[in-house]
Amino acid sequence: MSISVPEPVVWREVEFTLTGRHAAPYTEAEVWVDFEHESGDRLRRPAFWDGGDGWRVRFAAPEPGAWTWTSGGALTGQTGRLDIGTTGADERNPFFVHGFWRMSAGGRSLVHADGTPAILVADTAWALPWRATPEQVRSYAADRQAKGFNAVLLMTVQPDMRAVGPLDRTQDEGFGVGFADLRDGHLNELEVGYFQYLDELLRILVEHHLVPVLQPVFHGFGWKGLEVAGPVVPPAEYARYCRYLVARYGASPAIYLVGADGSGDEPQIAAGGAEVQAWDCYEQPTGIHYRPHIRPQAHQDADWLDFQWCQTGHEGEHVPERVADMWRNLPVKAVANGEPTYENTGWTGKASGWWQGHEAWSNLCAGGTMGVVYGAASLWQWRLHPDEPGHAEYFLAPGAGWREAVEFEGSAYVGMISRILAGLPTTDMAPDWTKAIAARALGVPGRLFLVYREHGGPVPVFDDAVPLGYRIVDPRDGSVVATGRRRSPTDPLPDPGGAPRVYICLAGL
Repeated sequence: MSISVPEPVVWREVEFTLTGRHAAPYTEAEVWVDFEHESGDRLRRPAFWDGGDGWRVRFAAPEPGAWTWTSGGALTGQTGRLDIGTTGADERNPFFVHGFWRMSAGGRSLVHADGTPAILVADTAWALPWRATPEQVRSYAADRQAKGFNAVLLMTVQPDMRAVGPLDRTQDEGFGVGFADLRDGHLNELEVGYFQYLDELLRILVEHHLVPVLQPVFHGFGWKGLEVAGPVVPPAEYARYCRYLVARYGASPAIYLVGADGSGDEPQIAAGGAEVQAWDCYEQPTGIHYRPHIRPQAHQDADWLDFQWCQTGHEGEHVPERVADMWRNLPVKAVANGEPTYENTGWTGKASGWWQGHEAWSNLCAGGTMGVVYGAASLWQWRLHPDEPGHAEYFLAPGAGWREAVEFEGSAYVGMISRILAGLPTTDMAPDWTKAIAARALGVPGRLFLVYREHGGPVPVFDDAVPLGYRIVDPRDGSVVATGRRRSPTDPLPDPGGAPRVYICLAGL
């Protein structure tokens, strides 16, 4: 996953090799490297075993200047120096310009390391790591970047213990294997070649400004629903794998989804979350994603927990109140609907087209201000072609493989959210229905007031705190349909109605 650069610069991953042998490198050895900046700031990065005698460490410097390093643990005492330059003027990747994501001071939103506001706009390509090829990922990533997505939910390994098929991701029902003993409910026999292949896939995503959302081992319905290993793996093995993910992929943009599709109380989740917190020096977001019928509040007061994601099942119903319930939980954590209904799941037309756009804006305004998530049937399984057998029919899009599913209409509407909100002061915005007659609204006091209406129309305003300047956007294509400045605080936001609208009232307009 190392990215070739002329010289090391801030927020760009650099990789180097440590020398030494250990009898059981993955299961028993623990190796790390301490980095110290000339200012005295210190960061610790775990190293990872990469086969044979190969130990590697990956590091992204958050500030320029001289960094010295010293190894510790099983390979203690090796030292070196890195001279880090500033980001080049031609940089386009926001994660290299502004730094990796972390949580805002208020805990509700994403921000870059330099404080720049961010909104997660994620796709769901769970099976990409063990099914896709680099050529396929390049095609997929180019499409998602063009549409405005900035993250992708991934199961890092195929989680079903009883799944069978050729060890060839280009053949029907074939897949790559991350751990040879996962089929027995263990994570001890790591397949180095699998993760070397995954390095390339994740590198392609990051090059397209897509953050990998790394889920260790699923806890609910996995790839084919064939008894997932997540709730079975011993917690210590699960935690060790979480540390490995931080070591291998944590010097690049990442989110850690330590629990997925479970109750949240599985012992593996707390063990994994604590391990991520212990080893992630960049404080990238860590959280839980729940199955549909579970109240999403496990570990609400845990220091390692940054976000809670519900899901609303796969029946094509809008249920933003589940997001609102999470938003009210204390202590404060960021929230989102991590899995609305997959587009065209089960039958063509289910949750399709603008349904996805309305769903995303509704969840955002209900308090899901960490961001929005989209999913397409047949894409999340990475179904190789429309006739590939072996998948649960309920979750497939009829007549579609992953390539056809990439083109589903709804993805464009969800991706558009990042374009519309770009540059706005969205940090820690909160639901606010008190300043206007608007069922779906968000506000940042004195700076931003945002309303979404499915059918548009004038918006009566009743609060002097709403900025007078406004622009009105069609959320289907991002076009600005009106701009202006209200003459008085009680004047309505004008719109003739008849189409979806997003109203943005911004100080300074």
